[in-house]
Amino acid sequence: MAQNIYDDETFFAGYSQLPRSIDGLEGAPEWPSLRALLPSLAGRRVLDLGCGFGWFCRWARAQGAAQVLGVDLSQRMLTRARAETADPAISYVQADLEQFSPAPGAFDLAYSSLAFHYIENLERLLTPIHEALVPGGRLVFSVEHPIYTAPRAPGWSVDAAGHSQWPVDGYLEEGPRSTDWLAKGVIKRHRTIGTYVNLLLGLGFVLSHIEEWGPSHEQIAAHPEWARERDRPMFLLMACDRPASR
Repeated sequence: MAQNIYDDETFFAGYSQLPRSIDGLEGAPEWPSLRALLPSLAGRRVLDLGCGFGWFCRWARAQGAAQVLGVDLSQRMLTRARAETADPAISYVQADLEQFSPAPGAFDLAYSSLAFHYIENLERLLTPIHEALVPGGRLVFSVEHPIYTAPRAPGWSVDAAGHSQWPVDGYLEEGPRSTDWLAKGVIKRHRTIGTYVNLLLGLGFVLSHIEEWGPSHEQIAAHPEWARERDRPMFLLMACDRPASR
């Protein structure tokens, strides 16, 4: 079972104060880039893996999605998501993504924001996700960039804004990393970019976009404190498709 850090009282309290928790999608600096990878959602069936407070689920419905399913391990996150959602076309389910398997052919889009780097066996999750997408369906996701997940030096941590306190080391040594961010002992799973790409290709996805995200110069003009994030990318964004039937 995955570590349910979001139900830790200290972690949840800290996470709830982040801009992306207060302002939703517009509070996430990478959102414009992620949004650009999405297909038209009109009439589509959408799956949100690691849905958190349900911001994307509600946005997808506002874009015309026919049905949206949000999945999360955290009961605290889902309690708030349900409290802020009044739409029978949006449903939420509590499930461990390490074991989650949606029905084959049930979705047109699978989406995940900053959740896959918590998953130990990502292949076990993405295998049924591939089957859950209709031919021509799309998977769009973001993870912490491997530059951030790689460090394994003793005492390595990130500050409240997520800035690494150590230079990169152990990049090719994949596996769990324990970090102190909002709470002690948060476990994330380090993978190289090559591992993400080869996993998707091996499952039969066709890659359409890979982006090592950092703030644009326009974003820095509006948020000068983001300037340091031009030194190393914060997030890895990927979009891929299940090939259409021939």
